[in-house]
Amino acid sequence: MTLDWLRPEIILGSVMYAIIGVIIFWVSFVIVDKLTPYKLWEEIVEHKNVALAIVVGAMCLSIGQIVAAAIHG
Repeated sequence: MTLDWLRPEIILGSVMYAIIGVIIFWVSFVIVDKLTPYKLWEEIVEHKNVALAIVVGAMCLSIGQIVAAAIHG
């Protein structure tokens, strides 16, 4: 068993892909928030809109899956 995954360039590459993925996810969430006619966070937290929370959760999972597939190749 080799420990190739412990090399610094592999760890740095993984960290960079993770940072890029989080940035892409955040930007896409902000874009979706701007496209909706109301503030998502305010509607979910203050107004307790469970249906919207489920939709936003599904959107987050799908965006995360797209970003992961794009990074993985």
